[in-house]
This record gives sequence, structure tokens and C-alpha cells, in this order.
Amino acid sequence: MRPGRIALWVLAALTAVYLVLPVFIVIPTSFSASSFLEFPPKEWSGRWYENFFTDPVWLDSALASLRVAVLVTLLSLVLGTAAALGMVRGRYRLRALVSGLVMAPVLVPYVIVGLAVYATFLELGLTQTTLGFVLVHTALAVPYVVITVSSSLVSFDRRLEQAAMSLGAGPVSTFARVTLPLIAPGLAGGAVFAFVTSFDEVVTGVFLSGPDLTTLPVQMWSGVRVQIDPTVAAVSTMLLLVTLAVFATAGLLRRRKS
Repeated sequence: MRPGRIALWVLAALTAVYLVLPVFIVIPTSFSASSFLEFPPKEWSGRWYENFFTDPVWLDSALASLRVAVLVTLLSLVLGTAAALGMVRGRYRLRALVSGLVMAPVLVPYVIVGLAVYATFLELGLTQTTLGFVLVHTALAVPYVVITVSSSLVSFDRRLEQAAMSLGAGPVSTFARVTLPLIAPGLAGGAVFAFVTSFDEVVTGVFLSGPDLTTLPVQMWSGVRVQIDPTVAAVSTMLLLVTLAVFATAGLLRRRKS
């Protein structure tokens, strides 16, 4: 192996360690017996994991985030797929303008989105409600579904649909039996992005949360900024392990399929 290639590998490894190491430091921190975030731990304990599963505040926020994320994922898949079909296959005026409006939530800073949503939802009585969170998170998640589904539709061979319709299949049957299975990878990717976008969103959640409804990211943010609660480290560790498990499973499935 050439020296230049070795140097490139070393640089890549050092960069990866620099980026990832601070994330993994949270794991030993979560097992500290101290009442403050402490690294390295002087005493080991699982009290903060127990606190998460026994404290109704943490459990309610986790269940609220999970409920909102599932609803957002389902709604985003429907709206994002419909928007992707219209953007890729539609032939109409102002197509670029419509595409820009659909992708706008990705470009606008979330602080501005949160402030605008708070001012609007406060008048409508949608703050601290599941519906309010679902609406704003769906607006933020739909662009990611549009991107992934559009990429699948662009590489899609429409002659397969024409063959199905020539054999007597209607538009709905053709979409359900031909189009949908072939764009399934794009839908799966969009579902993952939509779920993560909703479950991890904290900026707009700060504006909409309150005593009646608080999501897990907002509760974690409060546990760091308002009070130093080591339960945040335990929750972060569990989320990190779940994320690694999901990516590892996806990698294994992809390798097995190939």
C-alpha cells in the first residue's frame, strides 16, 4: 500500500474518532452514581436507567414522542408520495414554484418555523396537543419523503406500468401491484427520515410543549439546560444503541439481499 493511501486512511480514522468519541463518552457517564453528569464515573450505578422507567415525566414524554412520530411517519408517507408523483410526472405551469414550496421547510431555519407555528397555533388552540405536533412535524418531514420517493420514481421504468394496464389493470391496481412495490426502498428510506425528523425535533417542540404535553427531546433539553439531570445520559445511551441497531440491521439486510 502506498504511503499516501496509508496517510489517507489514518486521517480518515482520526477524523472518525474525533467525531464519534464524544458521542460514546455518554455511555459510561450514564452509569455514574453521581447526581451530576460526571466523566469518568467515580462510582457505578444503574439508578438513572431505573429513574427513566419509573419517573412518569420521562415515560410520558417518551410515549408522546413515539405516538407523534408514528402518526407523522404515516401521514408524511401519504403526502410525500403524492407530492413526489406530482413533481416527477406532473406537467403543469409553476412546477418549479410548487417544488420550492414543498421543499421550503428544509431551507427555512427551524427557529423561524417554530416561532411562526407558535403564533398561529396559539390562536387555534393547538399548542400542547398531539395534533399540533403532528401537523408541524409532518410539514418538516414531508420534504425528506419527497426526496427519497422522487429518486425512486426517476429511475422507475414506466413501461412496467404500461404493460400492467395493457393487461387490464386499472390505475389503482397498477399503482398498488406494480408501482408501490418497486418504489418500496424509497418509501422505506422516507419513513426512516420522517420518523427520525419527528422523534428528534426539539426546536419547534420547545415552542409547542408545555405542562400538558412534552416530547422526549424537549424533556432532555430541559434536563441539561434547566436542571442537570443525569437521566439525560441514560436516555441518550438507549437512543444511541437503538440507532446503531437499526443501521446494523439495515446493513445486514442489504448485504443479504445483494
